[in-house]
Amino acid sequence: MAPGSKAEQKAALDAGAWMFNVVTSVGIIMVNKALMATHGFSFATTLTGLHFATTTLMTLMMKWLGYVQPSHLPLSELVKFVFFANLSIVGMNVSLMWNSVGFYQIAKLSIIPLLCIMEVLFENFRYSRDTKLSIVVVLVGVGVCTVSDVSVNAQGLIAAVIAVCGTALQQHYVNYLQRKYSLNSLKLLGHTAPAQAASLLILGPFVDFWLTRNRIDTFQYTSIVTFFIVLSCVIAVGTNLSQFICIGRFTAVTFQVIGHMKTILVLTLGFLFFGKEGLNFHVAVGMVLAVVGMIWYSSASSKPGGKERQGVPSEKGQKSSSSSESELDDKV
Repeated sequence: MAPGSKAEQKAALDAGAWMFNVVTSVGIIMVNKALMATHGFSFATTLTGLHFATTTLMTLMMKWLGYVQPSHLPLSELVKFVFFANLSIVGMNVSLMWNSVGFYQIAKLSIIPLLCIMEVLFENFRYSRDTKLSIVVVLVGVGVCTVSDVSVNAQGLIAAVIAVCGTALQQHYVNYLQRKYSLNSLKLLGHTAPAQAASLLILGPFVDFWLTRNRIDTFQYTSIVTFFIVLSCVIAVGTNLSQFICIGRFTAVTFQVIGHMKTILVLTLGFLFFGKEGLNFHVAVGMVLAVVGMIWYSSASSKPGGKERQGVPSEKGQKSSSSSESELDDKV
């Protein structure tokens, strides 16, 4: 295949991976918003466990059909990953409960700087000035359109720190495990999803009772609530898979930066479907600023020296260590 054609194919596959993630992520947020805000199903941790249980069924089916070959992930690595991932999930839920929405959003924005530091320290990445500035523009834009009231307390701050660290470590670890053990997204999900499903389904009801003072077994399940739970689980399979694909194809920082497009889309769809309350001039300016920053980041980071591992050609620095193991991801 000609170099130009190969580059065009990679660009198309990259765009397809992003679209897959954006559509499924925005979809699951809108479905969960209807499920929790409209129908009162507030058991977020247990619902996440159901998401991973459904994802586990998908990976088992793919193995049975022969699309996923046997692979190995050391138990110690699996335990660390599940710990980081569950710390992120529970931490984010607790942070949202104990903090104002404004501080919760600020905490989420701090994931990007932390991931940048981790990539510099552990992956030997170097960023150009334009790449750094574009990240700042994205953070300012998203902050302007999402942060309003900001109040913090000691326990809320601790929860936010745990949530941010857990999320950054989990997303960094996705890329690390795929490269180190030559695992594509489906293989890695095949290892991690069952463990996350089991742990969250066991701990979830207790965590949710602690957070909401409501028991999941006494909730009044209607047909519409059951429908939304099933729909949420089905969409979550795509969300989980696309997250691993995107982080594997790019990096955790890129996933976070461009991923804020989902924040903008969720805000826009929220204004369209749930009323225009909260839509004002500074929110609109923040949205535009964030989009401009994302476009700038995409351009700046793709240039030579924009973002690369020191001592490694930039094109290789953005890819998985084994091209053969990414073939299935390329088909998504």
